[in-house]
Amino acid sequence: MSTIQSLENNWQRFFLWLGFPYLTLLAWILPLLIFNSGQQSLMAHDEGLYAIRARLMVDRGDWIHPWGAAHHKTPGPYWIIAIFYKFFGVSEISVRLPNMIFGTLSILILYEIGLIILGKKIAWLGAAICAVEFLWLQYCRLGAPDIPMIFLVLLAILCLLQAELNPKYRYILGFIVGLCFGIGFLVRSFMIVLPGVALLPYVIRENYRHRHLLNPGIYVGFLIGLLPSFGWLILASQRYGKATLDQLLGFVFALGSDNRHNNGPFFYLWNVPVKSFPWTFFAIYGAFLTFRHPLPKYQLLLVGFPLTLFIELSIFSTRLSHYSLLLYPFIGLLGAIALNELANIFLTDKGKNLTRNLSFSYGALGIILLLAAIGILIFGSPNIQKYVPLGIVVGLSLLILPTVWLGYYRFNKKSLKASHWIAGWLIPIWLGIAVAGGMGLIGDYNPDIKAFVKQPIVAEVLQTQPVNFVKVGGKTEVLLKFYTPTQGQFVDSVNKLSNGSYAWIPESVISEVSQKYHIIGRMQKYLLIVLK
Repeated sequence: MSTIQSLENNWQRFFLWLGFPYLTLLAWILPLLIFNSGQQSLMAHDEGLYAIRARLMVDRGDWIHPWGAAHHKTPGPYWIIAIFYKFFGVSEISVRLPNMIFGTLSILILYEIGLIILGKKIAWLGAAICAVEFLWLQYCRLGAPDIPMIFLVLLAILCLLQAELNPKYRYILGFIVGLCFGIGFLVRSFMIVLPGVALLPYVIRENYRHRHLLNPGIYVGFLIGLLPSFGWLILASQRYGKATLDQLLGFVFALGSDNRHNNGPFFYLWNVPVKSFPWTFFAIYGAFLTFRHPLPKYQLLLVGFPLTLFIELSIFSTRLSHYSLLLYPFIGLLGAIALNELANIFLTDKGKNLTRNLSFSYGALGIILLLAAIGILIFGSPNIQKYVPLGIVVGLSLLILPTVWLGYYRFNKKSLKASHWIAGWLIPIWLGIAVAGGMGLIGDYNPDIKAFVKQPIVAEVLQTQPVNFVKVGGKTEVLLKFYTPTQGQFVDSVNKLSNGSYAWIPESVISEVSQKYHIIGRMQKYLLIVLK
């Protein structure tokens, strides 16, 4: 009986070990993905474009080439969203749910990667930090292909690590690695090359040990993963000829030579720290710690991969915030190393002054936010006053850190532990993101358009009538296409439309209408009209 009880206890410990980190991470990230203002509206670029292109596939029943010309991207992102349209209908949730799922899975995979490289405690902390990096969470709530690609890359890295630990499964795991990068091309086109190159220092330098370069499963998996892309390319080329391949290659070359928004080579040096504040600064310290005490076997993965990727992105001419998203999981792991080190010295004389300075700096920022919120509440305009609750919640929670330090060192509260000090760093950011999501500041990017199309008279027209587009362009056109279920003609003059036609039209050209018309509603600088 004692043997049976011992086995039962072992299994209980195993399931507790297996489930507890996952459950706590899910409890940490899922509320941040779910909190919203009760309504969502798409971001015009690029989320709106992916949404309407996927909708075009479903509406026309053509998942290969529903466009009127050769397309410049592989169809993976559109297929993912279109599948969710088929199951859940066309809505903002259907657009964003895939990324919520892939983002959550990426956090769990990141934990597993950290578990192998750094141990359980730092692995959990690294995953928790990644979950509250602003840009990461924002894109987990957007319908864009970046998070699915990152999921595939992280899964591939995990399988590489597992192949080292379990040599007898190296061919199967290698197959999954290759499959991830092959499917990655379908999802993100040639952008999948960047993380592939960033892995080379680890793969080549450590090959004498892990033999990944000699694993045939990787190459077979990669070729099979490319089959959907090749199939799509062949079918699309039957309609558009070599223009499809020209568009794919031309888009990549355009990105490689187009300095969009005048973002120079130092763009990521300031953008990444801002979008991941304060974790990039922790990550730099964490990288320094690993240089002082290099990690056996995994130094070129934990530090070499993000460093190589950062250099690649900086050299690449088109520099945009979301291109750097694959850095954020590694910022989380490196930041966890630093935060764990600081927590270890929190209770020692050596760390007293350092942790005091960090704690009171955080507290000073909280006081500044509280004073700013009070000032805005008294003197600010209504448009700015909506940010007051966010400022108050974040400002108050930033005081947790100095309160813990004072409680331990000034009020002799020895029940306080280093874990409370760590919580003082994480909780304010979690609360800030949660409040911002609940207020609609994250995830509700064009509420005025969404509110307009939900008006009863407008909604009735959009649901029952085809609506034409007259000289509507730019981001507004993208959103109106999504919120217009049945689209009519796209014309440059309203006079080309017959009586009884409905149309979106810029208010600035309404004087050009020669027929009688009735204005159903105004939205920004656009009108919804019906010709009489």
